[in-house]
Amino acid sequence: MKKVLIALDYDPTAQKIAEDGFALAKAMSAQVVLLHIVADPVYYSSAMYSPIMGFGGYMDTEIMQPDIVDHLKKTSHNFLEKSKKHLGDDTIEIMVTEGDVADAIVTAAKNITANVIVMGSHSRKWLEQIVMGSVTENVLRQTSIPLFIIPTKEQQ
Repeated sequence: MKKVLIALDYDPTAQKIAEDGFALAKAMSAQVVLLHIVADPVYYSSAMYSPIMGFGGYMDTEIMQPDIVDHLKKTSHNFLEKSKKHLGDDTIEIMVTEGDVADAIVTAAKNITANVIVMGSHSRKWLEQIVMGSVTENVLRQTSIPLFIIPTKEQQ
């Protein structure tokens, strides 16, 4: 069975990535797996990201909670369930893992024997690129599974 792994974060461009990845999977008659990686709890408390696909539950996260990772996993699961509902296909599988984002995407793709990994390429300022690195670039270096990269740079 063909599988398409769609990696989503809370960036407002996630809706475009989900929709384009879903369209690709349907064109291939492939099973869809939506993935979110819980990496850095600070990311989830950022006011930079607005609710997408009708999901606003992650903004109420309190960073000082002792069970923050469990809370973030539950919230991420809810985010993926709402994404699945938005796409309108009950056969979509969802996965929430934790760790380094690039490593977790590659590991998840291997574990489910994905045929394609779908992810976005965010536009970042050059300093952020140097300091943080590119998740997309790291995934590309680590895997032999084909990538479907969706540019999400804002049009000027």
